[in-house]
Amino acid sequence: MDFAGSGSLCLLGGLGSWLQSLPLFEMPRFDSAWAQYGINTVIFLFSIAIYYWFNFGGTFRHRFKPEWDEVPAEVKNDVFLGKATMDDLVALKIVWKHPVPEFMSKEDGAAAEDIRCVLPDFTGSSQDNPLMYCRRTAKGAKIRRPGHIFFILEESHCQGLYDAPYDMLNVVSHTKALRQEPGAFAISNFQPGGMISQTALGSILLGIYDCDVELNENKIIWDADLSKLPTTMAGQLRKLGYRTHFWYGGSLNWGSLVHFAPSAGFDRCYGGPDFCPPDSPQIWLGVYDHIYLDAVAEKIQAEADGSPEFHFIYTTSNHGPYNIPYESYGVHEQDAVTLPLGDLKPGDMDMRRFTGILYADKAIGDFVARMRKLYPDSLFVLTGDHASAVAPLGKGIIPRKDRLLREHILTSFSMHHPDLKPEFFAGNTMGEHQNILPTLMELIAPEGFEYYSLKPPLTEKISHVVTPYSWMDGSHIGFYKDDVWQQLAASAEDVPMEHGNMQYKDEWAAWQGITGWLLRHPEVIS
Repeated sequence: MDFAGSGSLCLLGGLGSWLQSLPLFEMPRFDSAWAQYGINTVIFLFSIAIYYWFNFGGTFRHRFKPEWDEVPAEVKNDVFLGKATMDDLVALKIVWKHPVPEFMSKEDGAAAEDIRCVLPDFTGSSQDNPLMYCRRTAKGAKIRRPGHIFFILEESHCQGLYDAPYDMLNVVSHTKALRQEPGAFAISNFQPGGMISQTALGSILLGIYDCDVELNENKIIWDADLSKLPTTMAGQLRKLGYRTHFWYGGSLNWGSLVHFAPSAGFDRCYGGPDFCPPDSPQIWLGVYDHIYLDAVAEKIQAEADGSPEFHFIYTTSNHGPYNIPYESYGVHEQDAVTLPLGDLKPGDMDMRRFTGILYADKAIGDFVARMRKLYPDSLFVLTGDHASAVAPLGKGIIPRKDRLLREHILTSFSMHHPDLKPEFFAGNTMGEHQNILPTLMELIAPEGFEYYSLKPPLTEKISHVVTPYSWMDGSHIGFYKDDVWQQLAASAEDVPMEHGNMQYKDEWAAWQGITGWLLRHPEVIS
């Protein structure tokens, strides 16, 4: 044993002896049973309170507690120490609530059979990589090659805000205006790749479904060989000559992006606090959107050298607790919602949330306008990471009391370029995140260019959409977890919810099977 090890054991032994030598404190004793029970209860509750006060880093408010993502990068650079910083009780709760999913424990034979539902040539050999069967060939560019591609992933941005029942809200007025311009294409039935931020982001960047296993935190993915993980968005755009940039409004410690984004093929990765002005105001997720996007624009301009560039930009401000001083930045409650409207009242949390959505929408609109002025040939993709609550149902805004499945699941989507035409998109009225990369390829790649994608582009007719979470066809939408389905169309009235008889379950199992195969056989991507 070396000297350092011996010293550590001695130190720990000494601390243990000192703790054992501390005097014991007796509980106060009272003759009255009520008094004894009372003091016992007070001490018991105080013990719980002091535990949580220390556990939350000196506060009783969960929202203000230090986040695991705020652990210094030096700690998270070590895989063991990075995970060890998570509180044991929190880790146990996560394990209890998230057992190993069924698709991860399947035998190879059964998994291969699932995968062949969508990739019929997959052999099922333990050395076989299912992603190699996702090769496609571009038919030829449909638009002028954009010098800049901006993929803007908007936090908690949902389709419901654009649906007719919510036309009385002004919260997405800026992006609604963009959708009305020439060269815009939008889809009102669009599914995310995940139901929360990490899973949606991971699915988009890797081109495979995260399936709630948080691939962004997995060292197998960090160490993957991009040539054997050929579906990544940034990796494939690099092959087209684009320099790839990843921008996030918060720290790159969040979701281990400091490791994950480079492994997904990005040449350069930036966290908001590192390039925004010093002491920029932040919510707990990241720098205020308008400050962050202004800093992104300035850095893009400063570093531009004429090379084609792909910028993946992820925002953070459309998220609770909605305590940004919006009025200071020119966004007011009356701009978001014209009162009176149902039971909404000035200053309440619902009004703050609506104002926050408008603030984030305006920041996106201003950024797009600025980049268009600088780079008129730019291609923009605007989508949300996942859906969020649309409006406070039951407050008299609309008659319905419950959210529709479309409001629970669907995120937003639009594309913008001067050359885009409706006829490019085969009359499609539905899509999902995994359709975006192949669509980009069919719009800008030369004829014969080979790329990899689980799903087809939006330039081909899509009859239905299936993800590991939900399915959708021309008339209905279903959510696998709750085994329910419902009419797809937006409605201000209550819509019946059906149970059982879920569609496309073979395809649903196949997409999960691909992710499970890669994790059980990391050698095929390393």
